[in-house]
Amino acid sequence: MQNRVLYILLAVVATLLVVRASVFTVGEGQLAIKSAGGEIVDSNYQPGLHFKLPIVDEVAMFDKRIVTQLYPAERFLTHEQEQLNVDFYVKWRIDDLRRYYESTGGSEDVANARLGETIKDIIKSVVTRRTLQQVITEDRAKFTGAMMKTAAPAARELGISIVDVRITKIELPKQVRDSVYDRMRATFKAQAAKLRAEGAESAEATRAKANKKKTEILADATAQAEQIRGEGDAAASKIYAAAYSKDPEFYAFYRSMRAYRDSIGTPGDILVLSPKGAFFKYYEQPKARR
Repeated sequence: MQNRVLYILLAVVATLLVVRASVFTVGEGQLAIKSAGGEIVDSNYQPGLHFKLPIVDEVAMFDKRIVTQLYPAERFLTHEQEQLNVDFYVKWRIDDLRRYYESTGGSEDVANARLGETIKDIIKSVVTRRTLQQVITEDRAKFTGAMMKTAAPAARELGISIVDVRITKIELPKQVRDSVYDRMRATFKAQAAKLRAEGAESAEATRAKANKKKTEILADATAQAEQIRGEGDAAASKIYAAAYSKDPEFYAFYRSMRAYRDSIGTPGDILVLSPKGAFFKYYEQPKARR
């Protein structure tokens, strides 16, 4: 009786082990591939419970979420043979599980290594066609677009799709950084001097033009003033002549009064004249005013 119970228990355990070895579960964030003797049987499994042949079938599980791989700095040469250290990362995910398994053996490290070599070759081709200044100042979105476009076919060969490629840092090696910065500083200084010289030349031309215009305006104004003054003097002479012809004595008196005002009308003026002279005749001979 005891042996019978033991056999039953052994049979139950064996059955459970066989059942356990005959099923596998695929989660929501997983991909599964079933192979037998090294040959792929199936790779299109939906989330849930699935069956396999114990011992004969092997099941490998993979994460179908995005994988982010950071790569250490790599050294590249620019068009003028300047060295650059470039850090970058790649985001990818499995797109074709069967091809991914066949090309990488299902190893994420192998996929990262092969993808990294592809991206390095692309960065090298981009950097070697540009100068150091172009690499530093150019929009990195152009690099990203060029890298993703070029790397996409190579990624498909691995059964994966590239989600994003980004250059995180571009820097010069320490031994050449100072010399490069000195050259760039000298270049910018020369450009600044050239711009200042062009600005000074332009300012001088503008100043000369303004002075010329000023001289022309002053000359025109002087000519107009002289013309107006001449016309005024002519009109005054005409009035004086008319006044003289009507009353010469009054005209002489008026002229003498103006001479007195202009000569002795300012404080501090000193005149040394003979009181018997004709200049003061209207002071000594009041009747002459009549």
